Amino acid sequence: MNLAEARMPHKRRAPETNSLLEALPQKDRRHFLAGCETVELVLSEVLCEPGESVRHVYFPTDSYISLVKPIDGHFGLEVALVGYEGMHGIALALGVDISQSHVLVQGAGHALRMAAAPFRRELRLSPALQKLLNRYIYVCLCQLEQTAACTRFHVVEARLARWLLMTHDRTFSDELHITHEFLAFMLGVRRVGITKAAGSLQKRKLIRYSRGIITVLDRRGLETASCDCYWADRTTYDHVMGRETARH
Repeated sequence: MNLAEARMPHKRRAPETNSLLEALPQKDRRHFLAGCETVELVLSEVLCEPGESVRHVYFPTDSYISLVKPIDGHFGLEVALVGYEGMHGIALALGVDISQSHVLVQGAGHALRMAAAPFRRELRLSPALQKLLNRYIYVCLCQLEQTAACTRFHVVEARLARWLLMTHDRTFSDELHITHEFLAFMLGVRRVGITKAAGSLQKRKLIRYSRGIITVLDRRGLETASCDCYWADRTTYDHVMGRETARH
């Protein structure tokens, strides 16, 4: 394979189900899946707004969802990114039915969905599900702490590399459909900062940016450019959820 072929964008095989649910014992998983429906999530679709009731939980398979915390009604910061490894709707698992975030589909695809009432019933019936989601909630709290520290102390270029890696993990393609404006919104910085950081990564031949599409050219180089927060998140998830982290 020559260098040009190696840098051609390619797709990775998407999982057929959600890996969080795959961790359930077979009997519990089968019972839970019987109460789910498969839905198609559309790019930029809003699933919930701050102050609204959380009517469904979502377990993405080949889609991914952003949770954005609005500030002063005009700005926001992405506080969580959920793909096939997790779920949206943990508030319901904690007995709360009001959303605090702007929840939108960032990567189109499919998800397993269950309404709030059946989900609460499943929680009561399945100690295994309760235990699994308690561990996942702990992971989410740790990742929120990591994001807060990262946002305060790390430069935009390293944070952008981290975000691209997180998205790349969940999108199953080297091509990410995203604009500089939206990236600035996700990371809570000015657009000029994103343009400068993306330009630096492109100059190093780690990514290619053209007309709203960022193509990952060098995954390992992007990992080197990222701050340690990317691997801290991965390690926390894998350790708490009983998986093994392997660096590329």
